[in-house]
This record gives sequence, C-alpha cells and structure tokens, in this order.
Amino acid sequence: RDTRDVKAVTLLHSVSPACCSSRYTLALLSSYGFFVVYSLRVNLSVAMVDMLNSTHQSSINHSGSVCPASTNPPRPRPNHKASVYDWDSETQGWILGAFFYGYILTQIPGGYLAGRLGPKWLLGFGILGTVVFTLFTPVAADLGASYLIAVRAIEGVGEGVTFPAMYTMWASWAPPLERSRLLTISYIGAQLGTVIALPVSGLICFYLDWTYVFYIFGVVGLVWFVLWAFLVFDSPNTHPRISEQERLYITNSLKNELSTSTRCIPWRAIVTSIPLWAIVVAHFSYNWTFYTLLTLLPTYMNNILGFSIQQNGMLSALPYMGCAVFAFLSGQVADYLRETRHYPTVTVRKAFTIVGMVGPAVFLVAVGYTGCNYILAVAFLTVSSTLGGVSASGFNINHLDIAPSYAGILLGITNTFATIPGMVGPVIARDLTAQNTIEQWQVVFYIAAAINLFGALFYSLFGQGTVQPWAVQASCSHGD
Repeated sequence: RDTRDVKAVTLLHSVSPACCSSRYTLALLSSYGFFVVYSLRVNLSVAMVDMLNSTHQSSINHSGSVCPASTNPPRPRPNHKASVYDWDSETQGWILGAFFYGYILTQIPGGYLAGRLGPKWLLGFGILGTVVFTLFTPVAADLGASYLIAVRAIEGVGEGVTFPAMYTMWASWAPPLERSRLLTISYIGAQLGTVIALPVSGLICFYLDWTYVFYIFGVVGLVWFVLWAFLVFDSPNTHPRISEQERLYITNSLKNELSTSTRCIPWRAIVTSIPLWAIVVAHFSYNWTFYTLLTLLPTYMNNILGFSIQQNGMLSALPYMGCAVFAFLSGQVADYLRETRHYPTVTVRKAFTIVGMVGPAVFLVAVGYTGCNYILAVAFLTVSSTLGGVSASGFNINHLDIAPSYAGILLGITNTFATIPGMVGPVIARDLTAQNTIEQWQVVFYIAAAINLFGALFYSLFGQGTVQPWAVQASCSHGD
C-alpha cells in the first residue's frame, strides 16, 4: 500500500511542476517576509555600534579595541550626524534583548490564532506592526533608553506571530516529500535578511547616519506587505489562481496527515508529548548560540577584533551567508534522502540536527583561542554558523513531521522556550564581557557550545519523525 501511495504522489507531482507554481510563489514571498523580519531584528546590532558615544566607550578601553586595528591606515570615522548616547554595557544588553520580551508573548497565541483566524493576515499585520514601530526607533532613542526598550518589545510582539502563522500555513501548503525544500526556501529569507542587513546597515551608518538604517529597512517592509496582501492565500482551496493539478496534488498528499477535527486541540497530549519536548530542548539550545551571535557579533568585531563600522557589517554577515547556503542545500539533500527511501524521516532529522549543533559548538569554542588572528577568527565563526544551517532540515521543521495539523501551535510552544535565550543571552553575555577581554568572551563561547551539545544529545535520544496518534484523532476527550 505504501509503495502504491508513493507512486500515486509521484505521478501527481509529475503534472504539478515547481516552476511558477503557487506553493513555490508562497515560498518565495514568505522568504521575502522573513528577510524583512530578520533585517528589522538585526539592524540595531550594527546601528548600536554607531549610536554609542565613542568618548564614553573609550573610558572603558582606551585603545578602542583589544586587538590593534585590522587595517594599516587609521580606521575611518563614521559620519555622526545623528545623536549618540552614553549607554553602559548593561543598558546595551537590555536594549538588544528587549525585542525578545515582546516576542515571547505572542508565540503560543500566534499558533492558536493562525488556526482560528487564518495565517495570512495574522502574519501580514504582525510584520506590518513591526515595520511601523521600526520607523519610530530614532524618536524613541532620543526620548531615552527606556522608550527604546519599550519600542523594541512592541516590535517583538508583532514578530512573535510570524513563525507560528507560517507553520500553520505550510501545514496546508507543503506536500510531505517537498517539506524540507519548501521550508528551507521559506526560512532562508531569515538568513538572507541577516546577511544583507548587517553589511548594508554598516554602510548606511557610515555614509548617512544610523537613523536611516531603520527608515530604509522600514520601507522595504512596507513593499513586502503590499505583495503579501495581493498574492498570498491561506490554503490551496482558497487560492483563486492555483491550477487544478497543483491543488489536487497538495490536498491528496496531505489527506492522511491532517486531523479531521482541528477545532478541538488535544492540549494534554501536546504538552505531554516527548517528541515535542525533544524539539523544545534542541530549539532552545540552538537559539542560545544563534541569538548570542546575532546580537553581539558586531560588538565582538568592534571591541575585540577592531574592525571599522563598514568592515564590521561585511564580516559579521559572512557567517550568515554560509548558514543560508547550507540551509538551502540541506533541504535538497534531506528530501532526496527521504524521497529515495534510503532513510526514514527520523534518521534524517537527527543526523542533520547533530551536524547542525555539534559542529557549530566545536568551532565556536575555537574562536575564543584565535587571539587577534582576524582571519582565523572570522573563518571559525563562519564555519560555525555555516554548519548551523544544516539544522534547518533537522529539528527545525520536525513539528510538521509529528503533527502537521497543529504545527503552528507546536512551533509557538517550542519558540516560546527558544526565545528565552534571546531575552537573557545578550544580558548575560554583556555582563560577562563588561571589560571586553578575550578571556571573558571565551566564557561566553563555552557556555553557548555546552548548551548546544546538550540539545543535540537530548534530541538524538527522544526525537521522532512520524505523525503522532493524537495529531490525527477525530475528536478530543473531555480531559483535553
């Protein structure tokens, strides 16, 4: 029976090509959306370097950086046309982490509301809200650090619904054997947002001033919202322009995986599911490293390695460029392994998770021992983040394997826990690196690596790759 089902899906796939299809249009537009999401999330990390009063900062470290400047000529000064602020390390940590205090609040509600109200507009208005408040960032900074912290937290509230809503949408749009491909295309936008926002933010800071970082990326977000509003629909059955072949291909491939009663959510079964907690632990562990680098890598480049504002953005982007490439390639390889029936889904997910978490841990620790060897430090950071991209086809999309009907809710649960590193990681890291010594940064890297290794081990022991019985039941018990 399984062989006949696979042949039937393969036959349908042959008359539903990927090129110009509605599902791949969704993948590209959602990728653009996550580009906006992450560019708005990381631009402050680069702008922060230029927002600080350099005279105040030099009182902490008179040389400007632990290592000598990485270029022979004197490092050029950015054009400071905008205000600068006397924020200490603790305040910087709170500003960088404030986003996640809002972000964590709408994870589970985002998954629930996406299932009730539809994911399209929830995601669309969530990102639009973030865009609007991003445009007010310079005003908030002038009013004071507490106002900026509040604005960043509100931005987090808007972005918090994005991933749960998108997982809910993919539950209706992604055929099982194309799941890794479609989701890695979709979420590669997050890496590209980082890759492009970091260097471009550095250039904007230098040639204009830091305020334009928020204005320019805000406009890019407004353009995305217009495209999303007119070209995207909640499901194949509500899309007015999808071909009949593609609609049938998608709906037939998902008919045995979706619950017949999504109006009743089996909460007890969900929160007691061991495979779900395996994803929670892996997601939390991976994000500790990811968010630590995401928010503090430009600071490390500036305060330790001595890179200028333009070099800072360019070199901070290199690790995420490698991550984006490997995330995309991992999706192709993962679905190839599953399609050809060489490996079961659980084996693929665990293998990709191990490579994507153990590899980064090793190279992150190595970064702390490169001293002032700029080339080696950037190389190790790049390899660490690049290998992390492999996990995009590991635990990161496992929610859709074990419970596609409730993928948005599951993602909301795991991302709630996975947001905690973004809240406390930058604060702890800035606390540990108050004097900006290499030894202090070594401690930060060791902590991140140890957490990564634990997450990989836990997921390897308890992760699953098949739809759980509670995820396809027709009705809930009274206890749920």
